[in-house]
Amino acid sequence: MAFCPKCGAQVEDGAPFCAACGTNLAGGQTFTVDPWDHTAEFDSKDISENKCFALLPYLLGTLGIIIVALVANASPYAKFHLRQAVKFVVVNTILTILCALLFWTILVPIAAGVCFVIVFVLNYLSLFLYLFLRLSLYSRFSAEKLLNLRSSEALSSSHKDR
Repeated sequence: MAFCPKCGAQVEDGAPFCAACGTNLAGGQTFTVDPWDHTAEFDSKDISENKCFALLPYLLGTLGIIIVALVANASPYAKFHLRQAVKFVVVNTILTILCALLFWTILVPIAAGVCFVIVFVLNYLSLFLYLFLRLSLYSRFSAEKLLNLRSSEALSSSHKDR
């Protein structure tokens, strides 16, 4: 039995990764995972088929939530974004109720207005973050495909030379 160089846990001989900490023991390429990026949790076919439905709750608010709940309810990817958008709607609703109950004070409506602006900015920030992640993942996968294509071309040309 060998030991992991990072955490010291026992690993089986020839194991490519440490079961305790995930360290790459084979010495190959290491990948890091962004804890905020949930794209890897979903099937790529599900993402490509439901990416427009995933945007609707952010763009249309309550109406988008209803549409996605009725149309794309079978998609885990659309359900994830549906739940995220529901959080924004719940916060907006709570702020509206608090503002309506305490409208007679001057400070609460001002604070609620500031909170509405913050929630609005966070809502559209999450939309742009989603779009940015989709574009960056697309460009990263395209670059990896290009590198794989070039390495396979180099291998095939080296076999032709022999």
